[in-house]
Amino acid sequence: MGFGRGSDGEWDVTGAGHVPGVAPAVELSDVRRSYGRGAGTVHALRGIDLSLPSGSFTAVMGPSGSGKSTFLQCAAGLDHPTSGSVRLGGTEITGMNENQLTALRRSRLGFIFQAFNLLPSLTVEQNVLLPLRLAGGRATAGGPARAAALLAQVGLEGKGHRRPGELSGGQQQRVAIARALVTRPDVVFADEPTGALDTTTAAEVLALLRGAVDSLGATVVMVTHDPAAAAHADQVLFLADGLIADRLPRSPAHAVASRMTTLTHPAAAA
Repeated sequence: MGFGRGSDGEWDVTGAGHVPGVAPAVELSDVRRSYGRGAGTVHALRGIDLSLPSGSFTAVMGPSGSGKSTFLQCAAGLDHPTSGSVRLGGTEITGMNENQLTALRRSRLGFIFQAFNLLPSLTVEQNVLLPLRLAGGRATAGGPARAAALLAQVGLEGKGHRRPGELSGGQQQRVAIARALVTRPDVVFADEPTGALDTTTAAEVLALLRGAVDSLGATVVMVTHDPAAAAHADQVLFLADGLIADRLPRSPAHAVASRMTTLTHPAAAA
């Protein structure tokens, strides 16, 4: 089981890896997000500066209330920063209206959530093809073949006719990964994608995300609380009080956990 694209740009289940582009996939410049007014103002993000290259896998961690969810929402165009700039694939999204953001999310972004968010009334294949249909009905001649190839790549060959309720949790998350990749997005945003899975199944799902980065040149930004999940990433960003407090290059789970401990318990770093 592996990822790859053919020379025509279609999914190739046996081909070699895709060479990542050089343009940053995600750029945040002095991004701030506040909620409320006056003395009750909550500063969720206090000035995030970040540039993530295409074809990279970034994990975002931090204590509760550190700004992880707000960071993901602002970076993905699901929330508007109070100030600052967000660029996705070279496109400035900060000033976009909701219709423009919806079109961008449908065609250029992929999303993976802890709860899978599959539509139970649709088949597995229809769930995978849904982003293409929402993006303008482009799931025509090549769509079913692309869905079938992706399902084979995530280990679900021959299961496109089934409903999500007939699959295990791990299999449903595999469907969600295929759905996130079907539009060949600039960035895949994953919010606790293994939080509802057992340890073995979580490792399999993370290996699929790692393979999408290494072989497809996909860009993945994943919020997680699990050091074992973060250990699959090229780098780990640690948020604290709405700021990037630290970062680690790809590191084993125990090193990630140790760094998280110093964020959660600052006295441990003294």
